[in-house]
Amino acid sequence: MSADRRGRWRRIRGLVRKEMIQIWRDPSSLIVAFAHPLLLLFLFGFGLSFDANVIHIGLVLEQPSPETAWFETALSNSPYFDVKVALDRRDFIDPLTAGDIEGIVVVPADFAARGERGDTMPIQVITDGSDPNTASFVSGYLQGAWQVWQAQQMARSGGEMVAPVVTVPRFWFNPELKSRRALLPGSIAQILMMVGSLLTALIVAREWERGTMEALLATPIGRLEFIAGKLIPNFMLGMGAMTVSVILAVVVFDVPFRGSILSLVGVTAVFLLVALGLGLLVSSAVRTQFAASQIATLVSFLPSLFFSGAIFEISAMPAILRGFAAIVPARYYVDSLQTIFLVGDIAPVLLRSAAVLAVIATAIIAFTIRKTRMRLD
Repeated sequence: MSADRRGRWRRIRGLVRKEMIQIWRDPSSLIVAFAHPLLLLFLFGFGLSFDANVIHIGLVLEQPSPETAWFETALSNSPYFDVKVALDRRDFIDPLTAGDIEGIVVVPADFAARGERGDTMPIQVITDGSDPNTASFVSGYLQGAWQVWQAQQMARSGGEMVAPVVTVPRFWFNPELKSRRALLPGSIAQILMMVGSLLTALIVAREWERGTMEALLATPIGRLEFIAGKLIPNFMLGMGAMTVSVILAVVVFDVPFRGSILSLVGVTAVFLLVALGLGLLVSSAVRTQFAASQIATLVSFLPSLFFSGAIFEISAMPAILRGFAAIVPARYYVDSLQTIFLVGDIAPVLLRSAAVLAVIATAIIAFTIRKTRMRLD
């Protein structure tokens, strides 16, 4: 090894050691690395869910009969519904407007007469369209309950149910359709993106605010050595944040982990380089911790929240936003985490995501090295 290369490695080791001591003495970096993931993961885990566990509905029986009683019993026995009964739909208008119930089912007065004549027996379902997700859940659940009741009626009357197509749904990887199991891996991507960018952005800005950057610039350290010295200790903090988040997701929130630790570490390492490089890029433009934290949050957490596909469906976005989502790094990390957690090690998915993240990381770090100023002016 040449003397120049030995000197470079010696300077990097010295800067890494200095950063580790500074992190140990100033707990703010440890708070960002470990307290933020814990807090955010608890918020996402307990506060974010798309599951409709119990749907409160109002059932209007305009003319009670044995047939309407059977339908009421079928709904009441379902674990998905909490049913209140009335004879007039006007009794449920105010509760639906106030959000006390999610839908109204109206069984018309000629319901039994239509059944006796062999005619179709329509019911009316009214839902709150101001919340499209809940309205879709209510409509779908009630449609399923209605079809089950019709089949039971046919069997009770001795008739044969005509069913040219029978659908037998099976849900792979998440058979209970718990939204939390898909949301939490995506949340880890958003958390690591914010934590990684904040760590490096705040540390460099702190150097400028405390005046220690001048002493650092007085040394013969180069830009590449400066970037490496900042990346290595914060990379280890980021991996620690990932470990805490994954353990919390598996142990506390019962998210299955079907992939391998090696795949998780590999993809996370590439993604962390993107997040840490983004923070260093921010720090090359500003010199105060307040401005660094604001810009880092703006360019890392918000795009990850809206355009990673963890919460909002990218395919439903306009073309221009889908194009923007293609360059958001968290999108590829979310794909990898959901695959590793719920499915396992699927090489084509993981390799494609890791390759895209590696290209983005290389571009950001190269641009950061070019923009980093090693002078006071």
